Amino acid sequence: RLPEQQKASESPLSWFRGVYLPPALHPLNKTFVKGGEWQDIDRTQEKRRAFLQDFCRKYNSRKKLQTHLVHLVSRIYVEDRHKVLYCEVPKAGCSNWKRVLMVLSGLAASANNISHDDVHYGKHLRKLDSYDLKGIHTRLNTYTKFIFVRDPMERLVSAFRDKFEHPNSYYHPVFGKAIIKKYRHNADEEALKTGSGVKFKEFIQYLLDSHRPVGMDIHWEQVSKLCYPCLINYDFIGKFETLEEDANYFLQLVGASASLKFPKFKDRHSSDERTSAEVVRQYLKELSKQERQLTYDFYYLDYLMFNYTSP
Repeated sequence: RLPEQQKASESPLSWFRGVYLPPALHPLNKTFVKGGEWQDIDRTQEKRRAFLQDFCRKYNSRKKLQTHLVHLVSRIYVEDRHKVLYCEVPKAGCSNWKRVLMVLSGLAASANNISHDDVHYGKHLRKLDSYDLKGIHTRLNTYTKFIFVRDPMERLVSAFRDKFEHPNSYYHPVFGKAIIKKYRHNADEEALKTGSGVKFKEFIQYLLDSHRPVGMDIHWEQVSKLCYPCLINYDFIGKFETLEEDANYFLQLVGASASLKFPKFKDRHSSDERTSAEVVRQYLKELSKQERQLTYDFYYLDYLMFNYTSP
């Protein structure tokens, strides 16, 4: 049931209608999988895929041609050697996934030696929207498409901690200054000048504001709008909560070298406590009951699509 405030405006599900449903689920190619230790993970994987497919079928009543295909695939990375497509969801293991893609493609010998800047600013990996329409369609129809998601509230708090609680030459002057200027009464000159010190409550005010002083960002954008899971039929749905086992199973599925394992290290701010359910609870205490509800409503589709329990 949709929250009342969402009923009052356009339904968040309405933009799914009038597009092609993904083709029926096809079995994953398990030719490369060896050993029986993956059986439980495989069963979980099939349940996730079926759950998402059922959700999409429920909310797509009519079928029409997709539009803006190039936009739909703008967050998808291509690895041609193993024929995989990865839709990037920030704060759900994406930095290490990019490292793995670089190793799979032969750009690096080990995921452990690739710097954060090389991963995000090196432009070593190609995105699907850089191909012509034929190249996009061919890869969408023949490559193994995968996505890794995370509990929406954990992902949100993780993004806030990363971008606003540490020095950042982009997020503080671009987002921080605008947020402090609009939502902090009697802000001092230093805060207005630097944009540093944004409080979580101020960040949530910005997130929920239909007239945001600065636009959205991929680090807190909904997965439903980053990866379009009801328009693109993902073959594999991993979760951050079971990241290592899901990732290593996927690497077996696509025939990666047996020596390649998903990296365990934390990409940045390694001394910080990981953003857990308990950490999230502490941040949510700063919000009013209404703000907590509205934040949940904001990520409503992500909770539904990937079967996460509401906080």
